[in-house]
Amino acid sequence: MTTETNSGSCCGTGSRGSDDTITVQGADVTTVYKVSGMTCGHCEGAVSKEISTLEGVTAVQAVAKTGEVTVTSAAPLDEGTVRAAVDEAGYELVGRV
Repeated sequence: MTTETNSGSCCGTGSRGSDDTITVQGADVTTVYKVSGMTCGHCEGAVSKEISTLEGVTAVQAVAKTGEVTVTSAAPLDEGTVRAAVDEAGYELVGRV
């Protein structure tokens, strides 16, 4: 099951804060990452969408205001894999919080 909430325009004035959550299914491990470059709801959605496609990811919540992305997965994720997904979305993974 995938639930995606994403509205607003890229880098516009209508930031949605922490409402951008994608839930895929049940969860076991939660990791918080710092991502630079997110400024709005569209940015949150782009990062969330890319990370949610990684194997084992069950939920993603990106918050542009803090630059934090919370990822829940069935098992710990390889940071290089998460970095590649964030790069694909057009942003930079700073590291774990």
